[in-house]
Amino acid sequence: MIRVSKKIRPYLQKAIDSAILAVEVYNKPAVKFKSSTYIMLMVTAWTALFHAIFFKNHIKPYHKEKNKRFVKIENDYKHWELDECLRQFFKTNTSDPVRKNLEMFIPLRNKIEHRYLPELDANIFGECQAMLLNFDEYIGKEFGIKYCLRECLSFALQIYSSSDNIVQAIKRNSSFDQIKNYLENYRSTLSLDVIDSGKYSFKAFLIQVANHQSADAVPIQFINFDKMSDEQKEALGKFIAMVKIRQNSVINPGKFKAGAVIEKVQNALGNPMINRNGQIIKIFNQDTHRRFWLKYMVRPKGNAENKTQTNPKFCSYDEPHGDYLYTQDWIDFLLEKMKDESEYQSLYPKTKVKI
Repeated sequence: MIRVSKKIRPYLQKAIDSAILAVEVYNKPAVKFKSSTYIMLMVTAWTALFHAIFFKNHIKPYHKEKNKRFVKIENDYKHWELDECLRQFFKTNTSDPVRKNLEMFIPLRNKIEHRYLPELDANIFGECQAMLLNFDEYIGKEFGIKYCLRECLSFALQIYSSSDNIVQAIKRNSSFDQIKNYLENYRSTLSLDVIDSGKYSFKAFLIQVANHQSADAVPIQFINFDKMSDEQKEALGKFIAMVKIRQNSVINPGKFKAGAVIEKVQNALGNPMINRNGQIIKIFNQDTHRRFWLKYMVRPKGNAENKTQTNPKFCSYDEPHGDYLYTQDWIDFLLEKMKDESEYQSLYPKTKVKI
């Protein structure tokens, strides 16, 4: 049995209470804009959970001064925010779907804090559900099943009977466009493995079946795909094939030209601008990208005789078109590096700029 000390218990209880409140608000039928409060409470829940995990692992989740002393505000230690918790917990694993799920919500929370957008609920339902399931899995894995929420939560009845109704709801408010663009830009930076993962976004078919003869039968059951037998997976695969929209075959799937890489990274950062030498430009531009691939020797220079000497994890040479293609791992790598101001400054040693 995992022992929860007096130091950890308040953080753990805060995490559990925040998550239960988040679900309670989301499932209230009279609440029209569920996502806003749900996201704020779940961000609080995840942050408190990470703090509890760090303390369990004998790590103090506090910010430090340059002299290595802990930062204090009004005599209280300044705890790591969720984004710092993610950096410290996942380290170099930048493509973990749980991390990608949470990273989507951090800027989204700030964008919707002072807006009323009930149309958002249907658009991010999958990510919201995954956020909760991941939380329950982590709290069980780190502190034991007794702290899981699954035993005290029930399946919520939903009013959307088809995907058509959801699409129509999203279209009703034109002010939703800005948030929708953020979601589309963020999702476009994700690899196919993350997009397809249930830990990033929960997707399910709710299929009506004949009533059970037994009065003790559970009316709704959740079956994890990974725990199905091969026969069950094959049967489900045939059903999904009937409803899945097929994609045409493409050449070099999952690869991006330099322009697309620049656009995806800039958009994922929130499209920030910077003043360099009196000129307002995008913080991540063609020159920034060039300096990054030169620094990390991802590909040879343009005048190199052998153009195929690339880092295959990040880049490959497209001989028929005479240009270079980049991977999702390269985009993830750039996004992680751009979070470090010293890393960005190292690209421009003669021009000090502030991010």
